Amino acid sequence: MNCQQATTLLHGYVDDELDFVNVLALEEHMQTCVACAQAHKNLLALRQMIGAGSLAYKAPGTLQKRIQVAIREADQTIPDRLRWSQWWDWRWLSSAAAALVLVALVGLGLGRALQTSATNDALAQEVLASHVRSLMATHLTDVASSDHHTVKPWFDGKLDFAPIVEDLASAGFPLLGGRLDYLNQRPVAALVYQHGRHLINLFSWPSTGADTGPQASVRQGYNLFQWQQAGMTYWAVSDLSTDELQGFVKLLQQSTAPTPTP
Repeated sequence: MNCQQATTLLHGYVDDELDFVNVLALEEHMQTCVACAQAHKNLLALRQMIGAGSLAYKAPGTLQKRIQVAIREADQTIPDRLRWSQWWDWRWLSSAAAALVLVALVGLGLGRALQTSATNDALAQEVLASHVRSLMATHLTDVASSDHHTVKPWFDGKLDFAPIVEDLASAGFPLLGGRLDYLNQRPVAALVYQHGRHLINLFSWPSTGADTGPQASVRQGYNLFQWQQAGMTYWAVSDLSTDELQGFVKLLQQSTAPTPTP
């Protein structure tokens, strides 16, 4: 079972709607997939919040008044025998309508947040897998060179963007080379740096989102940092300590920051 199949089954699993075979397959998958296991925990947390009534909310007075006015106006346009006021308590109806609107908005926001979190977790797992795979195989680099003037042109024609390649040897992070990789359902650039005996994989590809600061995470003993800068998404992963890898990220951010115009 892959992550896409697991995602489609998670809701049924939480609601006890899956057959025995799918339950076993999904549970086996979540034992080795951090992203899907976290998505399962998020669904359980959301279900617990709803069941405990923690989403309860009293509609503000202004919203209640607007709903009341709208109901009165609608009530005046229909015959007496069909008017809602003959059948419903408008105070209950306005509160119920406000509650339904709120639940819809909150549910939409939580759903998007959970989806974003699951997507980021899955991508982090992809990044880590690519890093570990490059260390286990003899395919650390496609172009082995410490000269960024050699590494950067090597990517020409192989990607639909020009990756930024920085020489950070003077700061203790020499460039070893680069290679093509595949992440987030697209080809990406992978640059390999070294610090002491530790290797760093730096992945990059174009981004349409706004700039974001570095966000740290830990996966299976490896440190990861992700951020967006100047139209590019970056992921750095290594077995370096958090502080050392963060130092590398800061150096890279400073080197790739756009030059301010006078």
